[in-house]
Amino acid sequence: MYSIELSGPTISTIKRVSIPEPGNVGHGQALVRMRAAAFNYLDRLVATGGYPGALYPNIPVADGAGEVIAVGDGVENVGVGDHVAVHPKALWISGRGTDRNNGAMRGVTIPGSLVELALVDAASLVVAPAHLGFEAIASLPIPATTGWNALRAGEITPGSTVVLPGTGVTALQTLQLAKAAGARVIITSSSDEKLERAKALGADEGINYRATPDWQDEVLRMTDGLGADLVLETTGTDTFSRSLIAVRHGGTVYAIGFVSGRDTPLDLLAVIGKAIRVIGGNTGSAADFQAATDAISAHRIEPVIAQAFSVGDISDAYAALQKGGQFGKIAITLDW
Repeated sequence: MYSIELSGPTISTIKRVSIPEPGNVGHGQALVRMRAAAFNYLDRLVATGGYPGALYPNIPVADGAGEVIAVGDGVENVGVGDHVAVHPKALWISGRGTDRNNGAMRGVTIPGSLVELALVDAASLVVAPAHLGFEAIASLPIPATTGWNALRAGEITPGSTVVLPGTGVTALQTLQLAKAAGARVIITSSSDEKLERAKALGADEGINYRATPDWQDEVLRMTDGLGADLVLETTGTDTFSRSLIAVRHGGTVYAIGFVSGRDTPLDLLAVIGKAIRVIGGNTGSAADFQAATDAISAHRIEPVIAQAFSVGDISDAYAALQKGGQFGKIAITLDW
């Protein structure tokens, strides 16, 4: 069977290879014919040497979807013919993260989604929302799980205010889940066109942070000086201090990314004085992902796909990922 191999920390090492098919399906396992995969920012880091601990050579890409074609003894959560998403944290099935269950990451430290057949522990599979195709299903695992846990950590209820700095894939998925929860959403971008597209997805207000660099002050104005219940912090160095200003007393800053840098000054006076909860988010468990997909099914949420590539054009897909600027996910159809 075929897979895509990333043999080193550069995009130029990507190639299609032939590998042996998986062996017998054991107790608690499932064999999945992979149909699609979708990129996250971490896949860009892995392919460019920016993700500590990534192993090479490896089958890349964390998020993927497919069809179950065989199950082993003792498997009850999925059956043959089910369309499933593969949870990227292979050992994190439920409960809190640990060094052990957080370390096995598909496409990073263990084989990922760009493969014809994947033999996995069935407990790490989530039955997909019936209204979605494989490319959309593949776009869900990391953004949906992360967004769900951010909203849960922020105790978001109808009428809560959520601030999403940027229009990356996790921000867009969190926007959709937040609106399904009845929240008010304020989103930022450097592009008026992207802000309009975000509003079409349900965002209540948009702030162009190039036109308004002090976007945190605009959040305060929009909330009558109270601030937001939750700020999803995706950027790091450039925005963290602004997020502390934008959040309300007793609110939550949920940090999931560091695209502008990891070294971030933390104003403890602001954190203590406003009783801010600063929480780091690192995806979540398969049970968390199941809860997110239940909400996606109930509200018939359609994740945003920016571009879809055939696996035969995988180099072009990675070039698009490296270029950035998309509104939504880059998906790969596994049409070997």
